[in-house]
This record gives sequence, structure tokens and C-alpha cells, in this order.
Amino acid sequence: MKYLGRLTVMAAAAWMMTGCVQQTKQAEYLGVDAAKAIALAAADITESDAVFTTAELEEKNGLSYYEIDFTVGGQEYDYDIDAISGKIIENQTKAVDDTAANEATTANTTNAASDGQVTLEEAKEIALNHAGLTADGVTFIKGKLERDDGREKYDIEFYTSDFKEYDYEIDPQTGEILSYDYDAEDYAPQKLSTGNSSAITEAKAKEIAVAQVSGATVDDIREWEADYDDGRLEYEGKIYDADTEYEFTIDGYSGSIISWETEPLRR
Repeated sequence: MKYLGRLTVMAAAAWMMTGCVQQTKQAEYLGVDAAKAIALAAADITESDAVFTTAELEEKNGLSYYEIDFTVGGQEYDYDIDAISGKIIENQTKAVDDTAANEATTANTTNAASDGQVTLEEAKEIALNHAGLTADGVTFIKGKLERDDGREKYDIEFYTSDFKEYDYEIDPQTGEILSYDYDAEDYAPQKLSTGNSSAITEAKAKEIAVAQVSGATVDDIREWEADYDDGRLEYEGKIYDADTEYEFTIDGYSGSIISWETEPLRR
């Protein structure tokens, strides 16, 4: 029995060390903007001339790197850049056909498009403003124009210095936030002391949830569940208003919002 206990402690310690290493590694990442600057400098291209088609963090065989792709004057530049050292791992330059070049220009994710399309940088600013953050306080891990079910959208992901991750989908024509997801990935609740072992009530948790949605009341909560994750109480539910679904998880002791997601309701 004591042997099993030692194994359990060792396993827990290993898990904690792995988590610490992962967070330390994330803290050292260059960020998408720095990786883009490295790629542009290597190609001897100015940012105003480049049309970025991909700028995101990837991982392969345990190596984290930024994939940076852009086109300039009928040439496509592809760079893989080490996420920590900034070293260029691989790069390719190739000619693109007229169709691909035209599509890239139409989907210009960095410079203002002729039809008034929202740029990638503007989409990032929209996401940051919504999150109440500034660019110097976050690290972007994805900024990309994608097509889903025939509809274009910006996929924006970034995390803060305390490892809270934000994911946004933004309409490139209007700048409307199509959906967003907040995840406290580093969430590690403090051990409960004898004097602070009481769970908050369901009524209190619902009050916290509806306070996040302007004009919402507890009657707008359509799904609700009290659950336990690793022995810790959590409240999970969904709020519906006229055109949006909000899904959330709230810590059952501190009342902290662990995760929050929004999705437009399809009519």
C-alpha cells in the first residue's frame, strides 16, 4: 500500500513537472509577429508588399515552429521558423499561377483590400479590444484567413502571460465576432483550507454566468449541470439569447469562470 502511495506521488510530481516545462516553453515563444519579421528579413521583402496566407504555430515531432507563408509579385515564400530560437528550419520559394496569386490578393490578410475588407491586423485588434487586452500583453499563436462551409473567417488565437488562451473567429467583411472561446488553461485552484471549504450555491453560479451577457436573466439558462472534475465541483451550462449561444464552466468554490464559448445560432 505504501509502495502504491509512493508511485502515485511520483506520477503526480512528473505530471506537474511536465506542465511547468510546457508553460516555461510557451513563455519563451517568439510570437507570430516576430516570426513574420524574421521571414520577411530573410526574403528581403517589406511587410507592405507581402500578402500573408499563413501565420501560425505548429508542432511536429516535438518541435514547435511557426509556419509563415506569403506571396509577393507572383512568388510564394514558405518559411518554417523555430518558435524559440527564431532559426529558419526550412524555406521554399516558388512561382504561383495567376489564379492562386489573384486569390491570395483577394484574401489579403495583412493589407487593406480594395473592397474595404477587414485586415488581419484589424481583426487582431478587434479580438484584443473584446478581450480587454493589448498587443504587448499577449502572444499570438495563430492569425489566418480560413474558409469554413463556404464562408471566410479570420481565426485568431493568442495567450496571456499567465497562460489564459483566447480563440476568436471574425468575419473579414464586417469585423463581426462570429465566435470566441476563453480557456484558463493554467487553471490550478488553490487547495481548500478548513475555513474556505464551502461551495458556492447554484443560484450564485447562475448569477455569475448571466452577468457576462448583457440583458440576460437566469430564465435564459437552458442547460445546467453540477459536475465534478478531478474531485472538484464545477457548474456547467448554456445561455441562449436571440441569436447567440453561450457555453460556460464555473468553478464551484471560487466562482471563477474556467471556460466561456460563444456561437451564433443558425436560423
